[in-house]
Amino acid sequence: MSLAADVRHRLGSLTLEAAFASTGGITAVFGASGCGKTSLVNVIAGLIRPDFARISVGGTLLADTAQGVFLPPGKRRIGYVFQEARLFPHLSVQANLAYGEWFTPKPERYAKKAPILELLGIGHLLKRRPRELSGGEKQRVAIGRALLASPRLLLMDEPLASLDAARKAEIMPYLERLRDEVKIPIVYVSHSVAEVMRLATDVAVLRDGRLATFGPAAEIAQRLDLVPAEESGEGGVIIDMVIASYDAGSGLTRLSSPAGDIYVPGRLGPAGAPARVRIRARDVMLALEQPKHISALNILRGTVAAVAPADAASVNVRLDCGGWAVMARITRHSAAVLKLAAGTPAYAVVKAVSVSGPAAEAR
Repeated sequence: MSLAADVRHRLGSLTLEAAFASTGGITAVFGASGCGKTSLVNVIAGLIRPDFARISVGGTLLADTAQGVFLPPGKRRIGYVFQEARLFPHLSVQANLAYGEWFTPKPERYAKKAPILELLGIGHLLKRRPRELSGGEKQRVAIGRALLASPRLLLMDEPLASLDAARKAEIMPYLERLRDEVKIPIVYVSHSVAEVMRLATDVAVLRDGRLATFGPAAEIAQRLDLVPAEESGEGGVIIDMVIASYDAGSGLTRLSSPAGDIYVPGRLGPAGAPARVRIRARDVMLALEQPKHISALNILRGTVAAVAPADAASVNVRLDCGGWAVMARITRHSAAVLKLAAGTPAYAVVKAVSVSGPAAEAR
């Protein structure tokens, strides 16, 4: 199901101006704090009446200010998951889940309870009250409540922001399943590069209220210039791979792609299953010859595609490895010593423990 949004609105000193279209999956709205991310999703939800907007989901027009169309929030059939779970404390999990369903007319209900309980792993929580749940469990219940309303569209406004690292790791696999199994568009607001690169299908980058760029996550990941200063160390690339094998003795999973093989810690899933990995530019070393007798397991052969300034002391080097990009941030001194230029054969060297994948955010 498709989502198309074209929004222009004045918010004090900030002018919100963004237009994009997505064919499904997770569209991440990404940018620094205060750039207008939440305001954009609130316009889509109908919580803000904009100066101008044209918004449609799956061919259903939600707003067109030029034609005087503006469906109120209750008529848009949009599920909204906030930073805090906002569960009703006096109701059980089962009653909280039923709340959204109550407000959806029976002819429009498509969501089935059993598959959603299984998808989110919350079937054993039904009799509990919110005070008996962990932060990650609360958010999973909040997502379930939104899905049981049979929405056309799911909005998620930094749903992991209030969780610690352990709870984020707990809920991330459920968000991946949500992306892959729920056939409605999802708009996911975040300022975390790690979250966006792991989850997003497409990325809309906002800067000071305006859309800086929009496109597939794999392409946007390479634009290190778009990463906010506080997240600059998290920029890099994502590579869609296939699980090749798991070695119980070493505890490593081997992933394959045209870029080459990559080893990551842990068992990710069955052989043949897809897996997405993120490689940060700061974790990549470059060599002109294939290294030997080193501890790093991941060595990808490629050709320098571009060298671009990063800051006063560093450059970003983009390698073409079998048609996939790998980014490295190295010092200007190293680039000069290696005489790196477009067309130079090179090897990207990455430690296995530095690769972020579906099993965990490795560091």
